[in-house]
Amino acid sequence: MSVLLDARGLTKRYGDFTALDGVSLTVSEGEFVSIIGPNGAGKTTLVNIVTGLAPPTAGQMSFRGLDIVGAGPVTLARRGLARSFQLVNVFPALTVAETLAVAVCARLGRGRRFWSSLGADRAVHAEVGEIAAVFGLADRLARLARTLPQGDKKLLDVASAFALGPELILLDEPTSGVSTADKHAIMDVMVGAARRLGVKAIVQVEHDMDIVFGYSDRIVALHQGRVLADTTPDGIRRDTEVVATVLGKPRS
Repeated sequence: MSVLLDARGLTKRYGDFTALDGVSLTVSEGEFVSIIGPNGAGKTTLVNIVTGLAPPTAGQMSFRGLDIVGAGPVTLARRGLARSFQLVNVFPALTVAETLAVAVCARLGRGRRFWSSLGADRAVHAEVGEIAAVFGLADRLARLARTLPQGDKKLLDVASAFALGPELILLDEPTSGVSTADKHAIMDVMVGAARRLGVKAIVQVEHDMDIVFGYSDRIVALHQGRVLADTTPDGIRRDTEVVATVLGKPRS
């Protein structure tokens, strides 16, 4: 498998506090990788560094063999690495169609004439329609995004990231706030959309172990800013230290 992301020795310090301590992460084409760990383990810090929202204090990081340390989210999105983001909250007055069009126009480099693109650009309209259909949102295009049920808001959030055309997408708690009954349906839509839209790998931060074990090829367990384990779901289940430390269950 071709390596997409290769991060080595990522460290992040805030004064005397070390949030991330020498973490390495490799993601190849075809993989679904979940990052787990208790609160304060360094999960969000790792994702923020990988997606350009925070610079590492130390370490190396490449995407498709190109150095991306210091590259911001916009540059990374253009190279093919994107993160789900809460456009619903950023643009509460936009419709579903307009929310998706923000991402489509950004990818096409039409941000400076965004509103004119919305009204006149057939390519933008076509892509918005295609992405909405893949995510089951085609009948909600005219609806204000903020009025959607929580499950549809999650789908719109992820669909907006998919609209950037990434090869690797990072999902931060993609099922948080969603009812237990809806979680697997939302995950199935996301995974199916990834295949249809050409996304080559998925990395998610997720606390719901049912989702983690149900969809992951690999699981990276973090604890106190370090990698405690990087293995298959079965490997995690067999690791009594990880089970006790990360999953909060007593050793047998």
